[in-house]
Amino acid sequence: MGDLMQRLSALPGPTRPDFWRSPLRGARFTAVLGLVLLVGLTLVAVTGLLSYAAYNPDLAAVNDKTPDKGLLGFYLFSWPTGPHWLYRLTQGVHVTLGTVLVPVLLAKLWSVIPRLFALPPVRSAGHALERLSIVLLVGGALFQFVTGLLNIQLEYVFPGSFYRLHFYGAWVFLAGFLSHTALKLPQAVRVLRDGIPAGEKDTLAAPAPAPPTLSRRGAFAMVGAGSLVLFATTAGRSSDVLRPTALLTPHGVEDPGSGPDGFQINKTAASVHIRPVDVGPGWRLTVRGPAGTFRFSRDELLAMDQHSAALPIACVEGWSTSDQWWRGVPLRDLAAIAGFPDRPPGVLVESVQRTGSFREAALRDNQVRDGRSLLALEVNGVPLSADHGYPARIIVPAAPGVMNTKWVGALTFGAL
Repeated sequence: MGDLMQRLSALPGPTRPDFWRSPLRGARFTAVLGLVLLVGLTLVAVTGLLSYAAYNPDLAAVNDKTPDKGLLGFYLFSWPTGPHWLYRLTQGVHVTLGTVLVPVLLAKLWSVIPRLFALPPVRSAGHALERLSIVLLVGGALFQFVTGLLNIQLEYVFPGSFYRLHFYGAWVFLAGFLSHTALKLPQAVRVLRDGIPAGEKDTLAAPAPAPPTLSRRGAFAMVGAGSLVLFATTAGRSSDVLRPTALLTPHGVEDPGSGPDGFQINKTAASVHIRPVDVGPGWRLTVRGPAGTFRFSRDELLAMDQHSAALPIACVEGWSTSDQWWRGVPLRDLAAIAGFPDRPPGVLVESVQRTGSFREAALRDNQVRDGRSLLALEVNGVPLSADHGYPARIIVPAAPGVMNTKWVGALTFGAL
């Protein structure tokens, strides 16, 4: 076997150590990139899992896009309503930081690619474990980055549901990430602190390096510049002022226009086939609970006590709006009408939309009880537009945008 490995390594191609000649590669170069990714990918992973929790998938089947998750949902918890910008922050960090880390990830993969061709492929049980962690880490990271970037571009070319694919891909990535970190972090810290010990060989350095055309500092500068460019052309999606600078990400399905309701729209009435008859004068809101079933016209809802709340809309795709002033009937007041005057329970919200996902959503009791949770009828002093959910929509602090159901047709309290 040893003779065979020697013959294979002598063949022309990437299995020959002298095939890789860049003078930039080295243990210290790789260690710096690895530590940057350790911090950055940890934040990306944590904010991604928090985003999944924000959908409250263990509350009701209509919220759960991964019903076969099993033990992988062990960490889920009741998503809070405060601070009201919580989901805007976590998802903005998740998408923006994930995009910014692309050059760092590619540089890290480039720095260690010779090892992928090293022979023999497995030298010991410990080496086999390291190789397995690399397969999980590299495969999982590439899958997560590719599907995530496609999602924010609204390009759903992958088979199946993005939510399910991205969720399970995250756990494959985390398995590789945690095991690889446990194996390699002590070595990376030692290299950065003490350098390569005397008498030891830098296994990442080229044995016969070519003349340098760029210093390692220059390489770090190029990677950093790439990340800054991506930051400058993506981060604006979370700011109304800077949104035109988000050149690499969609600004919404169409130009929302100007005026009081001129803010982001991700799902139009036409895209889900809302008909005039669905939201016209004959529209009624159905409210159900132990006190019975009630039906209200929009004028009757406007005649109830109206409350206002300044809340943003934040999307899993990473974009968000600044706080908009919403006005309508608090959900807890509607729960009282339905028969829950004290400590109202959760509510099942149903839209009149006929197609598309999230036609139904379940909200927790803490979300219903928050005084800022509204059945909104107006925004920024004007009636809701058709694309913003006329005649009535849900708005809840810190909730993902898709959970703020538009074109609401029914509220059933205590059905969860």
